[in-house]
Amino acid sequence: MENVLLSIVVPVYAVEGYLYQCLESIRAGLNPAESARVEVIAVDDASPDTCGAMLDAYAQRHGDLRVVHLDHNVGLGGARNAGLERARGAYVWFVDSDDWLPAGAVREVLEKLQQSTPDVLLVDHLRVHENGRLEIDASSHLLRGVPGAVTLADRRALLGVQHTAWNRIVRVDLLRRLDLRFLPGWYEDIPFTNPVLIAAERVAVLDRVCYHYRVGRIGAITATRSDRHFEAFSQYDRLHEWLDQHADEAWLRLAVFTLMINHLLVVAGNDSRLHASRRRAFFRRMAAHHRRYRPAGYLPPAGTAGLKHRLVSLNSYVLYAALRRAYRATGRAPADADSTSPVSPALAPAPQEVKPAPIR
Repeated sequence: MENVLLSIVVPVYAVEGYLYQCLESIRAGLNPAESARVEVIAVDDASPDTCGAMLDAYAQRHGDLRVVHLDHNVGLGGARNAGLERARGAYVWFVDSDDWLPAGAVREVLEKLQQSTPDVLLVDHLRVHENGRLEIDASSHLLRGVPGAVTLADRRALLGVQHTAWNRIVRVDLLRRLDLRFLPGWYEDIPFTNPVLIAAERVAVLDRVCYHYRVGRIGAITATRSDRHFEAFSQYDRLHEWLDQHADEAWLRLAVFTLMINHLLVVAGNDSRLHASRRRAFFRRMAAHHRRYRPAGYLPPAGTAGLKHRLVSLNSYVLYAALRRAYRATGRAPADADSTSPVSPALAPAPQEVKPAPIR
C-alpha cells in the first residue's frame, strides 16, 4: 500500500457494543480506488471483553483491517502511539472506537487533503447523546469561512476549536519533525493537539460534520468520577513546557492560558467527573496553575466567564461554590457544567445559530 494517503488509527478498549458500528462507518461509501488510499489500524489495548476476537473476525471477513494486539493495557494515548508507529499513510486520523463517522466523511477528507495539502486538517463534529439527540459543539462556529490553508497566527480563533485528537487529521511528517507522541495519563490530548495546531505551517478546515462523538457513554472518561481528572494539571504542565521550547508569542500565551482556565472550569463544574468532596481540592490546584502560568497582560474575559476567572485568581472557592449553587437554584446550569469545549471568549467571535452541514 505505497500510495496510502490516510491512516486511520482506532484504539480499542471495552467497546464491544460500539465497535462494529465504528469500523463499518469508516469504509461506508468508499469506492475501490478510494479504499486503496486508506488504511485502518485497530489497536486492541488488551481489552478485557471480546473486542480482540471481534477485530480478528472482522479482519478475516474484510481483509483490509490491520489489527494490533497489545499484551498489556497502555491507555488511550499509548494505544494511539502504537497505531501511529505502524501507519504508512501521509496523514493520520485518530478515531475513537465508541464513536463513528457519517457516511461519506472519509471521501470528503481525502478530497480536502489532496486539494489543500495541509499539515493539519480540522473537521467539524456533532455531539450525540445517549437518547439520540444531536448537538452542535460550542466551538463549531469557529470553523466557518476559513479560506484555503492558513496559519494559526492568521486565524487565531482556530485555537478555540475543541482540542481533541479526533477532530484533526495530521501530517505524519509533522509529528516526526516535532517528535510528538501522546503522553501517559488522562487528558492526553492537551499536550498533543495544541502543539500540532501551533506548529502547523498550513491549516485547512473541512466545514462538514465528519465525526459523531458519543456523549455520556458509561465507562467513558468524561462520564467517570475519579481523582484521575486531576491529571489534567500535569498535562497542562507538559503543554507549557512545550511552549517554553517552541512558541513564546505573547498572544499565544494569553490565548492558551485563557483556554486552560476555561477547560479546568469545565472539569471542576461537572458532577460526572468530580465528586463534590473533591471539588475544593481541584479548585485549589486550578488557582495554583492560575498563579503559575498567568502571562503578562492577561485580563479576564467578559461576563460570567470572567467572574469565574477572577474567583480562580483569588483562590476563592467559597464564592465559586456560592455562584454554582445560585445557578442551580434558578434551574440554570452554569456554562462549565456540561460543556466539553473550552472556547476562549478572547478568541471566539459571537456564537451563531448554525445547522450542521451534511456530508455531500
